[in-house]
Amino acid sequence: MDGQVYSALNEPGVGWFTMIIIGLLAGWIAERVTESDHGLFTNLLVGLIGAFVGKYLAEWAAIPVFGFFRTLIAAAVGAVLVLFLWRKVRGR
Repeated sequence: MDGQVYSALNEPGVGWFTMIIIGLLAGWIAERVTESDHGLFTNLLVGLIGAFVGKYLAEWAAIPVFGFFRTLIAAAVGAVLVLFLWRKVRGR
């Protein structure tokens, strides 16, 4: 471990608590981008689902997703896509 610097934002993975924070932020970002009006719980759900969608799309495109900020970006893109598809299915 000598000479290695550890940072919470540079580690390859994120924990469950950090994933909840990322989900909330991604859901909120998606809500603002799509001009929706949702509550906190819905933002969390959309953000967490978006994180899975965004990670899948990033892996498909061979884009590495690790750490806080890259995971947040992938989750936000996925959450916007989830809200867009949800609106198309619901007819709004």
